Amino acid sequence: MSPLDDLRSRFTAVIAAGDDASLAAGALVIARIAYPTLDPSPTLAAIDALADGVRNRIVPGDAPERRAAMLAQHLFDELGYRGNRDDYYDPRNSFLNDVVERRIGIPITLSLLLLEVGARVGIRLEGVGFPGHFLVRVCGCADDHLLDPFFGGRPIGYDELRDRLRAFYAASGAPPGGNLQRALPQALQATGTLGILGRMLGNLLAIYRERDAHEQALAAVELLLLLAPDAAEYLRLRGLLYEQLECFASALADFRRYLTLAPNTPAAAEIRTHCERLAGVTSTLH
Repeated sequence: MSPLDDLRSRFTAVIAAGDDASLAAGALVIARIAYPTLDPSPTLAAIDALADGVRNRIVPGDAPERRAAMLAQHLFDELGYRGNRDDYYDPRNSFLNDVVERRIGIPITLSLLLLEVGARVGIRLEGVGFPGHFLVRVCGCADDHLLDPFFGGRPIGYDELRDRLRAFYAASGAPPGGNLQRALPQALQATGTLGILGRMLGNLLAIYRERDAHEQALAAVELLLLLAPDAAEYLRLRGLLYEQLECFASALADFRRYLTLAPNTPAAAEIRTHCERLAGVTSTLH
């Protein structure tokens, strides 16, 4: 079995449980993009040890936000886990084994660590896929209580969230304006296990494409397509990666399926041109 086939097989096995799947297990399969022979056991044991280090200090009768604050203090203040502001796009920030060992990461992986340790000590937390900056919600509070693991697990209020959302829209070119108040609740919806894994893979796909790391980008998009088999944009990107890797028949198959799913998109004309050229190439190979 090739490393890519093994990666797909392992990821398929994890995500078969849907949002009941193990988040840490899924993240450690993703880490095999960079570490094909990675043994997940040491990282899982390290997460267990993080939980053991704070469990006796968590008072079950305390308010949820107080227990979550104790956990955040343990991870971020005492143990020094922090956001990587100096090299945000280092792929290692997206690999749970590296994050646990190096004590540095990006919002989504630090959130993942907080979720995993919290689950082990009985603190109910959920991921929040806020645009551009993943957050964690403390469940069971009277008011919405959100933490920002990238900045030490500190609580973050609605005024700051509105400012961040406005800045995100401005940076992306999306229209902000009067819909901001309505957009904020949608931006704060909970993100389940599969959504978190998908967002991690999307981050890696963007990083690897920027670096022209075609084989790693292909591995990331392969896993994304296991989560969303009919996602036309991922099919288009996989086709482009196959083409760059000179897997022309696979590229042509992806492009044709893309055109079936999304025949009227702005990219469709360009993909038809790719198909015409690849059809000629593949015909000469038979």
